Amino acid sequence: MGQNGPMQIPAKADYAVRALLALAASTDSVSADQLARQQGLPAKFLGAIMSDLRRGGIVTSQRGPEGGFRLARPAETIMIADVLRVVSGPMAGVRGLRPETLQYEGEAEHLREVWVAVRAALREVLEHVTLDQVLRGDMPEAVTRFTKDPDAWVTRQI
Repeated sequence: MGQNGPMQIPAKADYAVRALLALAASTDSVSADQLARQQGLPAKFLGAIMSDLRRGGIVTSQRGPEGGFRLARPAETIMIADVLRVVSGPMAGVRGLRPETLQYEGEAEHLREVWVAVRAALREVLEHVTLDQVLRGDMPEAVTRFTKDPDAWVTRQI
C-alpha cells in the first residue's frame, strides 16, 4: 500500500461517471439534487462536479422549474477518458507532471518508460469505452480482455 495507500480512482471521477450514466438513461433534464439522490451521492459535491462537466462541454444545463442537466452530446460519443480528464485532469501524471517530460538519472534512468506505459494502459481502456456501452453493459474488447482474466478480480497485497 505504501504511505499513501493504493492507487485509486478519485471519488470525483466515480461520481461524475455515475451521474452521467443516470443522465444517459434519462430522456429529461435532471437536477443535480435528483442525480445525487438517485446515485446516493453528496449533493453539494455533485453540484460542483456537474459545474466542471458543464464547463468541460460534457453536459448542458438549463435553469428553472423544468431545468437541470442533459448530456451535451450522445452517450455513445462520450468516452470515460473524456470525463476523467474534465474532472481529474491528465491521466497518470507523476508528481503533477506528464510522464514523457520526466528525466531520471542513474538506476532510475528508464523509469520514465514505465510511467508512459502505465498511461498508455489506462488510455487503452478508458479511451475505448463510452457511457452508452457502460449503460448497456456491452463492454468493448479493451475492457473484456482484462475482465475475462480471473486474476484481474483479485486484489493483491504485499
